[in-house]
Amino acid sequence: MPMFKGREEAFEKMFAHDEERNFKANARRNKLFGLWAAGKLGLTGDEAEAYAKAVVTADFEATSGVLRKVRTDFEAHGVALSEHRIRRTMDELMEQAIAQIKAGG
Repeated sequence: MPMFKGREEAFEKMFAHDEERNFKANARRNKLFGLWAAGKLGLTGDEAEAYAKAVVTADFEATSGVLRKVRTDFEAHGVALSEHRIRRTMDELMEQAIAQIKAGG
């Protein structure tokens, strides 16, 4: 029985670690995505950083909040990008965020 308890604890630790890594990767992707979107909106410096933070926050406010915020802002500012292109960018940035976390950055 102690062997099963050890396996259970190891699985729980692995699950917690994976969830933490996924949370960090998602938050990092959202910041990178926010900075990318800020560039498309013509924002730089502190304005770009503030916009990126607003994008990260949008993820906590609603399901698909990040995508919805950026699409709404793009439409309001006349940035013409398809949803497919925006989603593809999000996917690419997720890969980049995961690589950065694995590298310890």
